[in-house]
Amino acid sequence: MKIGATVSQTIEWRRVRIKMVGPPYDCLANPLGAVRLTFEKTIASGSDPASLDGKDWGALELFRQFLFDQGGLPHVPILNPKTMRWVQPNTLVRFRGMIQDMLGNEFYVGAYKDGSIWRTNKFMDICQYPMTSLDSPDMRIWERRLLYCIPVPGQNSWTESSSEEMMNRCMDGTSQQGEKRRRMDDDSSERMDMVSDDDFESSPSAKKMRENSLSKDSKFEVSSSLISVPDIDGNSLPCLVKIYDCPENELKLNDVYEFIGVLTLTHDVTMDKHDNNEFSNDFFEEELVHSLPDKVPRLHCLIHRKLEPHDFLHTSPMTEPKPHLVKEIRESLLRHLTAILGNDGIAAHFMLLHLLSKVHARADNFAVGKLSLNLTGLSKESVSVFGNQLRLAFQNILPFTHYIPLTVEYLNTASLAPKKDYQTNRLIHGALQLAEGSHLIIDETRLEAGTLNSNGVENARLLKQLMEFQKVVYDFEYYKMEMAADIQLLVFSEGKSNIVPADLVIPFQPSSSGSLEVVPRETLEAWRWYLTTVKSLPHSIELEMQQVVENDLVAARQTNRSLNSQDLSRLVTIGQLMSASFGETTLTLEQWQMVKELERLRMERVK
Repeated sequence: MKIGATVSQTIEWRRVRIKMVGPPYDCLANPLGAVRLTFEKTIASGSDPASLDGKDWGALELFRQFLFDQGGLPHVPILNPKTMRWVQPNTLVRFRGMIQDMLGNEFYVGAYKDGSIWRTNKFMDICQYPMTSLDSPDMRIWERRLLYCIPVPGQNSWTESSSEEMMNRCMDGTSQQGEKRRRMDDDSSERMDMVSDDDFESSPSAKKMRENSLSKDSKFEVSSSLISVPDIDGNSLPCLVKIYDCPENELKLNDVYEFIGVLTLTHDVTMDKHDNNEFSNDFFEEELVHSLPDKVPRLHCLIHRKLEPHDFLHTSPMTEPKPHLVKEIRESLLRHLTAILGNDGIAAHFMLLHLLSKVHARADNFAVGKLSLNLTGLSKESVSVFGNQLRLAFQNILPFTHYIPLTVEYLNTASLAPKKDYQTNRLIHGALQLAEGSHLIIDETRLEAGTLNSNGVENARLLKQLMEFQKVVYDFEYYKMEMAADIQLLVFSEGKSNIVPADLVIPFQPSSSGSLEVVPRETLEAWRWYLTTVKSLPHSIELEMQQVVENDLVAARQTNRSLNSQDLSRLVTIGQLMSASFGETTLTLEQWQMVKELERLRMERVK
């Protein structure tokens, strides 16, 4: 199916077909139907609406069964600028992104009385209840959290599904839903099952809901058109995610999540300046001050899950890291890195270990597990060859990659630290507000003589602190706050970098011009799986090997008095990474010997 002229026809066909055969609680096409019916069933059983705030009355379990037990998750479209052209409002969608800002809480009319029947506004933007007094016995005020989420910075295209693939999956999923009509347990719910969408839309209750939603008393004014493509950035789609029934400490800034929920109509929040309504002044003020672009889509989250690197893989070559298969993948990736680096095998070995590094603990302000590299001996010309080839290679095998061409102008003008804007009550995104596991290349070969202004000095300090401590300083104007980070850092420079001092300095000594060969898709997928899987392996050093390592570190310290505790700790980290590179969880004597030999060869170059 082509994305183009046939899209509108396809969507219309899908809408008509769902209207003809789809039950009111079709989880994919009509998620609000499931919310509505399960709520009314719970109320009919005698539950007090006031007791349902912060609780699931059965709707979420229904969606969990559909998404995970029945395999419906792949059929839920992922929201992005391309899929926004054909997804329908009030349908189930997924948004994958990073929590960039937490906007506080919002109060809303969670339940209201429609005649003698209690109904709910949960997972909706539109308030079906005319705004009256706060103490009305015919409504219940509930609370939800607001998160401003953005696509993961630096996310590479191979991690995403194509729009055509997503549309086909969505169509298939809708077909399956039509065939697998879900029935409620009790007789009253079964009678509700048989109600068609046409019957529901023409019911007195539905008519009253429409009238109320468009009432002048309502705080929201609804556009008659479908959701339009945001004009924020053609390649980036932020999303306002509304979270329900979730502990405050469960979601953290900069975490990457998949939010599954109801996509609502774009709306403009309007306020009558002469309206003295107590409800409007107090409860929706929080959203009014956020100054979000009007076309940012809203997603009312039903289910959320934190995404790990393996969630961005499309296929898994193996279910577990078997040593002999891991070794084959390791050797092929090492050959590829060696070719890119002009047959510099030492640099390639350290580059492989660098790609496997991650912060797995913190002790005395030291991030244990990190391994940043400084590739020296490079010029603008050589970086244009080797540096660009490495960048392209990393983009093909790592989920999130970034590049900073370090110049005096960049340092003087860039906004690296996230900064709080109290005028809009928003956290302004900074270049160093990155997701865990991101890879960042800093190209210092572009740096020429010049004068740093106060912003440039501060930016240089921020980069140095990130390199040394894996922390990013957030500027809240009246105070600064350090946020822990886990970012792989690689520096290109002519001599040893003083601005961003890395853990290891590796003088680059290529013997050829390097090459970036075309790699088969299966091989790329194997490398992606390898880097993701072995990077997350647990690791330990057995007692016998601990003694060997300690003796060698003592001997090294006696030979070179300039070695400090961090240098020795770094050798242990390299040993753990070497072991992990073979898919093993304990360090062997052979691997430790390889580490010592690599370090010896590196130190010869440094001298």
